[in-house]
Amino acid sequence: MAKRRPQGDGTIRKRSDGRWEGRIIVGHKDNGKPMYKSVFGKTQKATLKELHRLIDLYRDVELTEDSQMTLGEWMDKWLDEYMVFSVRESTLQGYRTMVKNQVKRFLGDKQLSSLTTADVQKFYNKIKKHGRIETDRNGTHELADSMVRMIHMMLHEALDVAVRERLIPRNPTNGTTIPKNNYPEKQILDDAQLEIFLGAIKQEEHWYDFFYLEIMTGLRRGEICALKWSDVDFEESKLKVQRSVSTKRGGGLNIGETKTSTGTRCIILPLSVREMLIKRKQTAISEWIFPSFLNPTEPINPSLAYTRLKTILKRAELPQIRFHDLRHTFATHAMKGGVDAKTLSGILGHANASFTLDTYTHVTSDMQKKASAVVGNIMKSLMIKE
Repeated sequence: MAKRRPQGDGTIRKRSDGRWEGRIIVGHKDNGKPMYKSVFGKTQKATLKELHRLIDLYRDVELTEDSQMTLGEWMDKWLDEYMVFSVRESTLQGYRTMVKNQVKRFLGDKQLSSLTTADVQKFYNKIKKHGRIETDRNGTHELADSMVRMIHMMLHEALDVAVRERLIPRNPTNGTTIPKNNYPEKQILDDAQLEIFLGAIKQEEHWYDFFYLEIMTGLRRGEICALKWSDVDFEESKLKVQRSVSTKRGGGLNIGETKTSTGTRCIILPLSVREMLIKRKQTAISEWIFPSFLNPTEPINPSLAYTRLKTILKRAELPQIRFHDLRHTFATHAMKGGVDAKTLSGILGHANASFTLDTYTHVTSDMQKKASAVVGNIMKSLMIKE
């Protein structure tokens, strides 16, 4: 006769095929019928051990019938119902591409409630080696480390929602190992190079104002392209950053919110920038501060700004830095000039000052050395007085 345990502790029985089965109730269907989860073993003792592990995993969990959907089905639901109004259109499109090209290809048919940390780890390992749809020039299908990280962050967020919706007991992305950050090293224009750059943009009749504003504020490329005259308070010398422009796949522009919630911010403009904008406003023909050259009713295309920067750098014989490195250049010189991390964090639109400090450790280490020298001199003078 099969031995049974109280329902709260699950049940265990010997099957007709000779194996032992441990089973617990993990939730209920829409019609009220219970949903079960089982483990199997060759002996009662081994099965009981697995049953206790299962009980711990599903403790205080009451799953719904939707937990029986596949990961691919859940990712579609998550994108359509939870993310469609939460992220920019370009970000949402990026998520859909990753779900289609990687998640559904390698893990989409796995039942959501059966997904384990081991499954997710194998998935990361596989897409790292074989995740690319198109081969690169060397004929390999290897996915960049940064893409694996992005897929992990997306999957982690989607499965966190699944936990909150009682579809799974725990987030299986927790405990996985992903590639480390290998972002391109920041390139900063030093004092001499910055002076050359400022001289070079003076020769740019149509681009001087754009790049001068950038180097003086450190705005993101999409943010500076999305500025309107209504964002400028000339009396208070303030600039409100509240939207961003990005390029659509296949052409066209997306005009949406800033990259993050803290990206919406108000910054004080340097006097020289205020004067530049006042002069530019006198000949304005559009609501956009930097309108498209071909269609002034639209903002300038961010891709065009990137291309122009490369031309300016080449002509000035300066390093071929990325556009984002102009932002790093602004921030680095601001910190070296004495702007504190909290203030700079607000100007840049970072989530917090600690992120700013982590991003510009190459500056803060130099500042710490200077601070150490100052403190040392103060203490030395006090000791001499004593």
